[in-house]
Amino acid sequence: MTWIILSAVLPALVLVCFIYRKDRYRKEPARQLIKAFCFGCLSAPASLLLSTPLEALGLFSLEAGGVAAWFCTSLFGAALPEETAKLAFLWLLLRRNPDYDEYVDGIVYAACVGMGFAALENIGYLFNNMDSWETVGILRAIFSVPAHFFFAVAMGYFFACGSFGNPARRNLNYALALLVPVAQHTAFDWLAFCFGAPGIFGGLAIALFFGLYILLAKRSKQRVRAQLARDASVMEAPVLPEDPEV
Repeated sequence: MTWIILSAVLPALVLVCFIYRKDRYRKEPARQLIKAFCFGCLSAPASLLLSTPLEALGLFSLEAGGVAAWFCTSLFGAALPEETAKLAFLWLLLRRNPDYDEYVDGIVYAACVGMGFAALENIGYLFNNMDSWETVGILRAIFSVPAHFFFAVAMGYFFACGSFGNPARRNLNYALALLVPVAQHTAFDWLAFCFGAPGIFGGLAIALFFGLYILLAKRSKQRVRAQLARDASVMEAPVLPEDPEV
């Protein structure tokens, strides 16, 4: 049991350490990062409060198969409730946080929330696959946990742009803090579901999945660099940032 929990949590902790090291100016206190991680753990069961009524409304069914049904499950069963819950807890964490004072802080805190969610979700998946938990753990460490990290980077990027950027674009950036991760999450899960599609579509889905994974990794790297550059420019001479890229 100890090895299962460690295997589930360790990939998330590695990514927390990775993003913490990227914060090169005013690093966040450990207590705030731990709080963010715990908030992420709480967001996992909270997401069920959103997905359960969506399922009751017939917007998705875990029993249904097929390309269209998989898309609905990806959107309404996973992406929308999960990213909404993460964003809600990120907002609760940062609304009166005096340590939240840099662009890159949005990414750091969002990543900690996302990794808390991913760690708890991982524990559930591994315990539900006891006969093959090693294989499941490795696959999720390579794909699912980093994917949650990529979604979190996008969320934190736009959230910080809303907090510190051009006031005229504040509401748009806050909206993008939800919409962009939901779109990324939906596409990621839907393509993963489509691995089982018959014929050429299944092979195409696999190719698109790996292409999306690489794209998300590159965009995450670019967003971290962009926020670090904004923080550096603000320290030298306060300026309004450029419009963010979706």
